[in-house]
Amino acid sequence: MSARRLIVVLALLGAGAAGCGSDDSEAGRPATTSLPQGSERVRLDPGAFTTAIDNPYWPMAPGSRWVYRETAPGEAPQRVVVTATHRTRRVAGVAARVVHDVVSAHGRLAEDTRDWYAQDRAGNVWYLGEDTVEYRDGRPASRAGSWEAGVDGAQAGIALPAAPRVGLRYRQEYQAGAAEDRAQVLSLDEQVEVPFGHFAHVLMTKDFTPLEPRMLEHKLYARGVGPVLALTLSGGAEREELLRYEHGAR
Repeated sequence: MSARRLIVVLALLGAGAAGCGSDDSEAGRPATTSLPQGSERVRLDPGAFTTAIDNPYWPMAPGSRWVYRETAPGEAPQRVVVTATHRTRRVAGVAARVVHDVVSAHGRLAEDTRDWYAQDRAGNVWYLGEDTVEYRDGRPASRAGSWEAGVDGAQAGIALPAAPRVGLRYRQEYQAGAAEDRAQVLSLDEQVEVPFGHFAHVLMTKDFTPLEPRMLEHKLYARGVGPVLALTLSGGAEREELLRYEHGAR
């Protein structure tokens, strides 16, 4: 298989497995090399991944830092600080980059999350899970939303595809009943203005989940920077916009 092709192989769970579209239903037999869609299991080859994430729509050089402001009608603004750390963690056998996400409101910690990402040889950025803690009144209140690929049936998904094209669909995460986010590429030529600056030729995705059918979000990614704007269009009215960005070590 070419080094530029996706090395991750999707394996059928059974003849009726979701999102496969192949007749190869024998156990352990490769079904397709397309991006995962629903609940299908993926076998990850650790040798096909790197923690040097350089996908142009979200480069995660260690030390990179994104600062966002999240607003919603009737709620206090939140500050979101995302840092690509120098740390790695092995998830489902794959060495992953640890990205630290801290949310605060009125200067008080609201959520503390460590996400795990890795990039395959084709350039797809995979999302391997998260360890998240919500806080109330300064105390840990919930770990809902935490999941890890390979644990309790959870499966890795795609954070960003290597070759986005309009109409491309993929799952972002999967743990039945808990984490089933999906996305579809809507455009590669958007314009957006946020406090950090103006960007053209922006990638825009539609993000949704069968767990909350009324929820619909658009996310916009600028080349060389990463996520710059997220808008909840249905099921809420949140807006998360980039205030500052600092590139880490090259």
